Amino acid sequence: MCGAAPSPGSCPRPETSRPRAWPRSWTGRAWPCCGRLDVGTGSGYGCAILARRLGGANVTSIDIDPYLTRAAAGRLASQGICPRIITADAAAGLDWAGDRIIAMVAVPAIPPSWLAALRTGGRLVTTIAGTSIIITASKTPDGGAWGKIEWDRAGFMNARSPAHGLPPACPAGISEDEGQTATGRYPVIDVENARELRSLLELALPGITHTYQEDPDGCRTASMTCPDGSWATAAGYRGEPAQVRHGGPRNPWEALDRIRDDWLADGCLPLYGAEVRIDPGGTSHLTRGTWHATIPPAAPLQTSTRPPP
Repeated sequence: MCGAAPSPGSCPRPETSRPRAWPRSWTGRAWPCCGRLDVGTGSGYGCAILARRLGGANVTSIDIDPYLTRAAAGRLASQGICPRIITADAAAGLDWAGDRIIAMVAVPAIPPSWLAALRTGGRLVTTIAGTSIIITASKTPDGGAWGKIEWDRAGFMNARSPAHGLPPACPAGISEDEGQTATGRYPVIDVENARELRSLLELALPGITHTYQEDPDGCRTASMTCPDGSWATAAGYRGEPAQVRHGGPRNPWEALDRIRDDWLADGCLPLYGAEVRIDPGGTSHLTRGTWHATIPPAAPLQTSTRPPP
């Protein structure tokens, strides 16, 4: 569908790196025709697919950005598609109840409001911010949900994230010659493009950000920063152990090396295919074999696919 012109000061951005993955989640499980919630209206693309297949009366779409909801509603109406479109924060409470929630934004954790709005047995599909994982889960009678991390991968924009930019190699006020030095156990890699490593590191250090560059002579430099002020910068050539400088409460590069230790010891990483149990309060417990991780409830977020001005 053609998009409306962006509002002044907005910056159009792609919403997913794997759009073909989502139609399977929407319609591929022979779900009966029932209420669907599309979280993160954006251009209205996902809402249009749902409404065409299921009928507009069975589809609700929500976004906190009034410009996006107005533009999408007009665009859909011009095509004869009339779902219900709400301008509101989906994480703060929903004026909706139904059987399916499909998120077109990545969230840091499953909002409790989604669990409260789902009927028992209803399903949700979402990605987790900072990772490439897709969680599918069904609501259980206790108000929580049970499901798994899919073997497929996807990457949506974070819900109401600030405009993307390259974070500094070190936190503001810290020079490159500060911190401690160490030699890593493995070569420098581009963590952003090592999807399962990146996802596991995000679970260990939520909110971590990355930069990477490779010089013409082949020298690689990767930097990480964490919300608690921890940081690390690693440099080296392909096949050589990284030379690391780090500071703050934790060493992010050591956390990455521990994940790579497990990868070599076990021959695989445990993330994809893991079981997911979600508490009614929004805490997600991930398990596969002896591995386990927790995604704690998130601070309030705003569900929009457009960054704030």
